[in-house]
Amino acid sequence: MKHGKRFNHLGRIPSHRKAMLSNMASSLILEKKISTTLAKAKALRKYVEPLITKSKDDTTHSRRIVFSYLQNKHSVKELFDEVSQKISDRPGGYTRIIKLGNRLGDNADLCLIELVDFNQFTKESDTTTGNKKTRRRRKSKSKVSDSPKNNESKSNDKEVSKSKKKVESKSSKKNDDK
Repeated sequence: MKHGKRFNHLGRIPSHRKAMLSNMASSLILEKKISTTLAKAKALRKYVEPLITKSKDDTTHSRRIVFSYLQNKHSVKELFDEVSQKISDRPGGYTRIIKLGNRLGDNADLCLIELVDFNQFTKESDTTTGNKKTRRRRKSKSKVSDSPKNNESKSNDKEVSKSKKKVESKSSKKNDDK
């Protein structure tokens, strides 16, 4: 029965689980993305998103609260200086989980958890979509006929039609002979 099971215990005692999530959150803040199992990533998301929300208001009190969770002054500094600047206008959903497949040894679900605003690939695609080009329809027939590929196909079509005429003329001669 699932009575009273509010979160995933991850098969660890509370002190080990707290230390593991603290270390993973620090790594996520410093590295911007980490690879882990799906269960740990989902637990980490619940752990780190409230901390990122607390970093929006840069007060001594909020820094001390976040430090009590992370226990790493470098990650706290990174969170309040760089991360909070990028996520200031986002109303939540600071992390993204991307499934990678299964691990070979034990078939565990692997995934990549990353901070949404720090993904370089989506930022590059966003800048390219800013200069949006209009969609073009298929070229008109007059333009299509001018292209060299179509000139080759026209010459091939002429050769095929000539050969068909020869075959037809030969077959008509045979029919006339009979």
